[in-house]
Amino acid sequence: MACGATERGPEPPAFQRHPEASAPRLAHGYGLRSMSELRDQEFGRLAGNPHSQNITSKLTHDTVEQVRYRVLTHFHTTPEDYSVIFTAGSTAALRLVAETFPWVSRSPENSGSHFCYLTDNHTSVVGMRTVAATMNVTSTPVKPEDMWSAEGKGAGACDPDCQLPHLFCYPAQSNFSGTRYPLSWIDEVKSGQRSPVRAPGKWFVLLDAASYVSTSPLDLSAHQADFIPISFYKIFGLPTGLGALLVNKRVAPLLRKGYFGGGTAAVYLAGEDFYIPRSSVAERFEDGTISFLDVIALKHGFDVLERLTGGMVNIQQHTFALLHFTHSALSSLRYPNGAPVVRIYGDSGFSSPDVQGPIINFNVLDDAGKIIGYSQVDKMASLYNIHLRTGCFCNLGACQRHLGLSEEMVKKHFQAGHVCGDDVDIIDGRPTGSVRISFGYMSTLEDAQAFLRFISTIYLRSPGGQPVPQASTSDTGVLSSKSDCQSPQEGPCADPAVSSGSYPDINTVDLDLSQSKASSIQPIPQEKVAGILNGDLGSHIVTNIYLYPIKSCAAFEVTKWPVGSQGLLYDRSWMVVNHNGVCLSQKQEPRLCLIQPCIDLQQKVMVIKAEGMEPIQVPLEEDGERTQICQSRVCADRVNTYDCGENVSRWLSKFCGRPCHLIKQSPHFQRNAKKTPKQGHPPGTAVALSLVNEAQYLLVNTSSVLELQQQLNASDERGKEESFSVKDLISRFRANIITKGARAFEEEQWDEISIGSLHFQVLGPCHRCQMICIDQKTGQRNQDVFQKLSESRGRKVNFGVYLMHSSLDLSSPCFLSVGSEVLPVLKDCGVS
Repeated sequence: MACGATERGPEPPAFQRHPEASAPRLAHGYGLRSMSELRDQEFGRLAGNPHSQNITSKLTHDTVEQVRYRVLTHFHTTPEDYSVIFTAGSTAALRLVAETFPWVSRSPENSGSHFCYLTDNHTSVVGMRTVAATMNVTSTPVKPEDMWSAEGKGAGACDPDCQLPHLFCYPAQSNFSGTRYPLSWIDEVKSGQRSPVRAPGKWFVLLDAASYVSTSPLDLSAHQADFIPISFYKIFGLPTGLGALLVNKRVAPLLRKGYFGGGTAAVYLAGEDFYIPRSSVAERFEDGTISFLDVIALKHGFDVLERLTGGMVNIQQHTFALLHFTHSALSSLRYPNGAPVVRIYGDSGFSSPDVQGPIINFNVLDDAGKIIGYSQVDKMASLYNIHLRTGCFCNLGACQRHLGLSEEMVKKHFQAGHVCGDDVDIIDGRPTGSVRISFGYMSTLEDAQAFLRFISTIYLRSPGGQPVPQASTSDTGVLSSKSDCQSPQEGPCADPAVSSGSYPDINTVDLDLSQSKASSIQPIPQEKVAGILNGDLGSHIVTNIYLYPIKSCAAFEVTKWPVGSQGLLYDRSWMVVNHNGVCLSQKQEPRLCLIQPCIDLQQKVMVIKAEGMEPIQVPLEEDGERTQICQSRVCADRVNTYDCGENVSRWLSKFCGRPCHLIKQSPHFQRNAKKTPKQGHPPGTAVALSLVNEAQYLLVNTSSVLELQQQLNASDERGKEESFSVKDLISRFRANIITKGARAFEEEQWDEISIGSLHFQVLGPCHRCQMICIDQKTGQRNQDVFQKLSESRGRKVNFGVYLMHSSLDLSSPCFLSVGSEVLPVLKDCGVS
């Protein structure tokens, strides 16, 4: 109940506690401020529910109705022709159609309804077939080329007396390629001039306009589809989770609703199967309280859109101009041998906004014509602050068609471990997806040029390739390319927010083998460090051991260290999270690498240091009874953690310049690895992980580092010399174990290894991300490392291998030590 200000009447009796001493003590309020003050300041919209009848709620209801009119006006129609049903998004709108369409099941007497959909449709449209299947309705996918040639083929099946309802769904604009399908199909299908399949009956048309209306006008007075699902998020960028289904008033009476929820009933009985729906289409289908605050915000969205752009016609013109310029430049890029840099997928020829929306879908090629995986392109683009969409974009039909993927290939890719949304981009030499760029109403010419500069710089390594076209604008506002182009910008991408001050050497400790408990911290002599980093083949030994007590923070180097069930003791046991409890990494906060944790096992503390900050101590273990467990996530895994306190939180917040907390994995929680060793573990037992990404250990071979160093330090076409030391490169790869004595990249052929008395299974290569571009001494970014590694490894950015205990007996202390012999076993072979 919410009350507003009213005239004062008689005073009510004072609130008193129950007079009986044995009764529970009652008290209202929360002891901080008065309830009236709290409600006025924090809950000013309490009186706004549109299902109420008070004055304020009536105002909310009327405002929502005005927004419905505004939506219809935007699409050039009126409440006499269409109803607006607000939904939780365009997907919910599609599901509503599937569940309420008047399907007729197949029977001996008739063939029943048909559900037909263009294969170039969003997943949410294709998913409607599962609802149709429950109604025993035939579903038929229709290829675009078949629909193009279907004109006139429906006339023979036309029977004016047959009223079997059929539904055809197609997108006004392909969300995969941007191809725009004719709006004339709406009337042609409904009239029988163009038929998806030969079937007697009456055809209804669902036009998926979610992608189309984000940048183009849609006139429903001219193209009267029966159902039009839309997403306001795609138009304005907010609010998320709000869409609408526009329903033709002539069709609305045919819809059959099963479930009924709050606000949709004119009358019903709880004790009898009696229910009469409300007469209004919107009220009949909007179960429960709609998101009225988001709905009201739509008015402001339309107002701003009109004020900033002048309307959808201008938006269509602007976005197509950017598209045309970018497509012309991108399709003209060639390697020195004449091979194209990209392969563009589309059907329209990009000739006009009538046939092509502001989307370019493509894959990058190498100079031999082989596709470079979309995951690698995406990782490189992020280094230039360019955000791409990759994969199949929830449109597998178009993806299969343009990439030449058969149904058998898609199933094979799934069996190989590929699922929608992952970064498995190449399987057996075939791409599993592509790259997409799209332009919205606030995209700029500078955005297009930045993208073209990225492609040219990364893949053409100018001046070997062509420079980026520069656009000129004529008096009419038409974009054109200038021939006197300037070369793309070159050089490392430094983060201006990152300090470039001095950085102390990596901390090191030594554990005395003769002592049963940890010794005090001792630094490794510099001459020993220099010897460790030489890459000469000789004895195959461990040269360096690093642990990373705080995830994404600086390394802590040791010469001997205890091994636990999760890996090196205290390796990645802590992590830094933001104010929402989300883990921070160097991808979002490069300066994390400047935070130096070191562990004192004797004092049972972790000391955290950083330049310009007083050191702070954190206990290695907390009193379990006093800690409050909270939920966190690491690489999609749920983990139980506890907060390490306000003192270290203030320290981290001051250093990072944003609210941060330090949390530690709970000792009573076991996070299980997704990958398990092939041997050494009893069936049904899981391998424990700390807060690492994938495996207990990461090993790097010094010879592999040396090979990469030679490639990086070689003079390139520009004659520019970049100097990368082996120690610098090793620190970028953030491995636990560094070895020498093997050939470059030989580690990728290992099946298992023994280090001293410890035995490990090799789980496979580490797929690298953009973090290797961050100099661990300064926090500055340089994309050359990632790019050179991508080029030298055949476009797959792998470096180092993951290890996991194949067997571990912790009945006595176990240690990993520098100088220990490494004995690898090759895959399907013997000891190397």
